[in-house]
Amino acid sequence: MKKITALASAISIGALALSASLTVSAADLEEIESRGYMSVATEDNYAPFNFMSGSDPDGFIKDILIELEEYADFEVRQDILPWTGLLASVSSGQYDMALTGASVTDERLRVFNYAPPFASAQHFYIKRAGDDRINSIEDLSGMTLGVQAGSALLSRLPELEVMLEESGGELGDVMQYEAYPEIYADLANGRVDYVINSIVPVNDLISERPDVFEAGQAVSGPGYVAWPMPKDSPQLLAYITDFMSHLRDSGRLAELQEKWFGESFDDLPTTPITSVEEFHEMAGM
Repeated sequence: MKKITALASAISIGALALSASLTVSAADLEEIESRGYMSVATEDNYAPFNFMSGSDPDGFIKDILIELEEYADFEVRQDILPWTGLLASVSSGQYDMALTGASVTDERLRVFNYAPPFASAQHFYIKRAGDDRINSIEDLSGMTLGVQAGSALLSRLPELEVMLEESGGELGDVMQYEAYPEIYADLANGRVDYVINSIVPVNDLISERPDVFEAGQAVSGPGYVAWPMPKDSPQLLAYITDFMSHLRDSGRLAELQEKWFGESFDDLPTTPITSVEEFHEMAGM
């Protein structure tokens, strides 16, 4: 793989794994119920999952928090963090779980369990509208890629690398950013040639800015977006799994998917993901 340049102070998957070695015991459901509240970490710069409307949080997760607060017998306390420190804060025991658009990866499954997925996370490339240099995956060879630091997109880049090698090409330089608005700005001004993101934010971006960006082909196999929590919180995992079943059975999950993602994902797994083997089986990897 070509040179990876960090453009912001960001944690890597390796840093997340290191933080796991320093993890304090996470609070499970019994402790949460005893103290009367659950602490969740969210972010504010990843539409349509989490973003700000003025000074107020908005997006799919905002609506999910409303549903969770109505469902739970305890208070739900939310802190908004930068993505680059969010998962490490959960793995270190500062928060009970992450309530954000976190893709499932092999590396993260060594630190976290995931609630049943709520969205697809298959990866697609994005280019500038009208950029005739790029019309297929083969055309990405040697071009500069922009991607979020510490994200699942990095961990699945080897899949794109294989696709390129099969056509005689190679992965170009990879530039890492703290947040996607920065990446899209650099794509628009030509500092990077293309960007990779998962299907939900790709659809959201293209619907809002079709004159600036175009979506390309898939550059990964199937993937999932779900909420991670520490592995030593099995009761909390079961509780959130029941909450997801409640949302699904009531039809509310499909309503919120349609509202924020433009489609419902009716074929997602309905059970937690707790191991790499489970993830690979679900994703057909």
